[in-house]
Amino acid sequence: MDGNGRWAAARGLPRDMGHRAGVKALRKIVEACPALGINYLTVYAFSTENWQRPPAEVNHLMSLFGNAIERERRDLIKNNVRVRVIGRINDIPERVRIRFIKLIEDTSRNTGLTLTLAVSYGGRAEIVDACNRALQEIRTPLSETDFATLLYEPALPDPDLLIRTGGEMRISNYLLWQLAYTELYFTETLWPDFGPDDLAAAIADFRRRQRRFGRTDG
Repeated sequence: MDGNGRWAAARGLPRDMGHRAGVKALRKIVEACPALGINYLTVYAFSTENWQRPPAEVNHLMSLFGNAIERERRDLIKNNVRVRVIGRINDIPERVRIRFIKLIEDTSRNTGLTLTLAVSYGGRAEIVDACNRALQEIRTPLSETDFATLLYEPALPDPDLLIRTGGEMRISNYLLWQLAYTELYFTETLWPDFGPDDLAAAIADFRRRQRRFGRTDG
């Protein structure tokens, strides 16, 4: 979800207003998913590299997460959304981490859209953590399937489509293992302006593609 800062700057607003607008955009996208047949939505909310941002911005983002959880909890439960979190969650301040954990518990019985928030997440970190877990548990993964069980959330299916907003054309250390055969979609639209119609356009583009997974048509 890229472009919050640039969206704010273009309007002469502080960066925190861009992040607030980004939260509103995410709500609209979550609400649009069921009608588009989307059962799993995973969003890159905060990367391991984002800890290097100015402390004031990091603190604001953490407060924004905590406030958004409290504000959206009731509607997430009512709309049957199940929330998961992937990443190095122990790096998150305790006051916010507790809210994430409670939200996961409160929505654990929901059976609709699975919304996964990647927070303090990095694709390389996930692979390193999986290797360390294998060493600690004295496990030798002999196949890709075995290794996948060591990832943060093994039950999540690999993504069919990656949407990157904001005009950047890279994956930025996101789901490196899981994206092996994912279709990529890049748009100039900044995240706060990315709405249900944009999501529908990305899905329509995806459905026109042929996915061979290394096979031929013949």
